[in-house]
Amino acid sequence: MFPVCFMCLARKQYQKYSQSSLQQLLLHPLIFRTTLVLIISYSLFLFCPYHYILLLMNRLSSLLPKKTTNIKTSTSSTTINHRPRHSLSQLSSIFSFFSLKSTSSPETDMTAMNSNNSSSSIHRRQKLKKLVVVMGATGSGKSKLSVDLGTRFFPNSEIVNSDKIQVYRGLDIATNKISMHDRKGVPHHFLGEFDPETEFTPSDFRELAPKTIAQITSRRNLPLIVGGSNSFIYSLLAKRFNSETDVFDESSAINSVSSELRYSCCFLWVDVSLPILNEYLDKRVDEMLDSGMYEELEEYFAREGFAESESASRTGLRKAIGVPEFERYFKRVGLGGGADGSEAEKRLSYEEAVKAIKENTCTLAKRQQEKIQRLKDAGWDLQKIDATEAFRAAMGMTSDSGKRASDIWEKMVVEPSAKIVKRFLME
Repeated sequence: MFPVCFMCLARKQYQKYSQSSLQQLLLHPLIFRTTLVLIISYSLFLFCPYHYILLLMNRLSSLLPKKTTNIKTSTSSTTINHRPRHSLSQLSSIFSFFSLKSTSSPETDMTAMNSNNSSSSIHRRQKLKKLVVVMGATGSGKSKLSVDLGTRFFPNSEIVNSDKIQVYRGLDIATNKISMHDRKGVPHHFLGEFDPETEFTPSDFRELAPKTIAQITSRRNLPLIVGGSNSFIYSLLAKRFNSETDVFDESSAINSVSSELRYSCCFLWVDVSLPILNEYLDKRVDEMLDSGMYEELEEYFAREGFAESESASRTGLRKAIGVPEFERYFKRVGLGGGADGSEAEKRLSYEEAVKAIKENTCTLAKRQQEKIQRLKDAGWDLQKIDATEAFRAAMGMTSDSGKRASDIWEKMVVEPSAKIVKRFLME
């Protein structure tokens, strides 16, 4: 059909011009552009996917000649015909379309084609990678929520851990790393990957995490940044970052917190009322000890030894809550309980260590909530998900706990979070 139309048009135009003016005919804007449209369109129908055809035809339509406009000057009656002419830049913009990768999506292609019509700030915002950030105090259910989202709503998700202690290898129980079973097949990164005797800083996370995020997005997967270390989250996301400045220090001005981000983020803040959370954290410490935390720490000190002194600066895994508390205990009673002392004294030392772990964990949770609130006050768009009722039910603080706990978690935490993320991804 296209070749026939082209031949008829060429014959009709040829009859209107003499042989000597054939060169001018070929350079006529109407003939040139119509010929270009027909040839490329015919090739597209043979070789290109349907959505590419629609996108390119939209681009080509802007190159077709527009109506001439007659402008009369005030000093004379001369009529000036303004007719748009094709330019080399316009033609190169057409052919640059074919350099798009075949793996790109229609939405990505449309964004790229419309970028010239938007301001530079909007263009930069469109180019930002999308991340989902699940944040909250320790023990608030961040890992559970992220796995629920990754397995049931967004199966192309991969989780990037942002807990500054869980990045180290070892002490899986003491650091409360999510088990392989509970991960339910969702890939996890930066979880137990780094040397426990070295310091992995926020600056290190800012440098390395974007490389992992880029790999995740290159697989067309959704990165979920999950963890309670707000210093890591801030270092990764803030466009303006200074490793020498603690933006969470109460003495620093609120405007020291960067409101400009390096990614397009959907923030889910899993929040639990602090008194309820503290009670849950106490029970969680007891469960960790029942699961082998004591034996794990005893093996750790037998292998790695004790710190030189109480005042010695700690690095890596030695900063984990539970390590310094039980280090003092094992120094008193000895590894294997071989030191001198009555059983009552050893029991008292043990209870002191457990009490210190619980107090330090609750203090950490309070400090983490304050840091998250500071980010929100600085303008970060944090979507708060209140999980308090689910925790109350899980701890038997309601008349019909048991099954009701999972129902409340589903209704008040998982479903609202999934809706927020879906809306974010559709923007």
